[in-house]
Amino acid sequence: MCPVDPFADVLTANAEYAKTFVDDGRPGVAGVGLAVITCMDSRISPLEMLGLGKGDAKILRNAGARVTDDTLRTLVLAHYLLGVQRVLLLAHTDCGMTKNTDTDVHAKVLAQGVDSRSIDFRTIADQRATLVHDVQRIRSWPFLPPAMPVAGGIYDVRTGAIEMVVAADATAEALPGA
Repeated sequence: MCPVDPFADVLTANAEYAKTFVDDGRPGVAGVGLAVITCMDSRISPLEMLGLGKGDAKILRNAGARVTDDTLRTLVLAHYLLGVQRVLLLAHTDCGMTKNTDTDVHAKVLAQGVDSRSIDFRTIADQRATLVHDVQRIRSWPFLPPAMPVAGGIYDVRTGAIEMVVAADATAEALPGA
């Protein structure tokens, strides 16, 4: 019996896509100077929800739309090498990272035989406070321009609307909870 390729569906789809693909010569820079940090949730289509097209923005995704050290490293590269001049941090409603604690996640993983206690999953107890904190983390990162516009909002997965929580022109002293 021949093993089934677990990627056969997507590779077959790619083969069809490649048949009609035309390289438009677009450079790898952010066409509108935007980086979007959002969650890995598959209900989120960052380009479509912001009225953008291919090549317009750099999209960074992780569980909970958290600003991690790797996110900051990527933003430095995006700014200095790829034309990013502004950053939009977008959390979302109904996020799994708001429904569990790190302890919950560790227990669920351990129930499947893996001890994950060395991992900080960065779950979210208060989504708005976390968003404010993470926006400020970007704003205060010494390797990014201090005047770079950074804003934060929450995307509603049921309505498609974004509620802005931290405006781009807010200063650290004016941020909620600061």
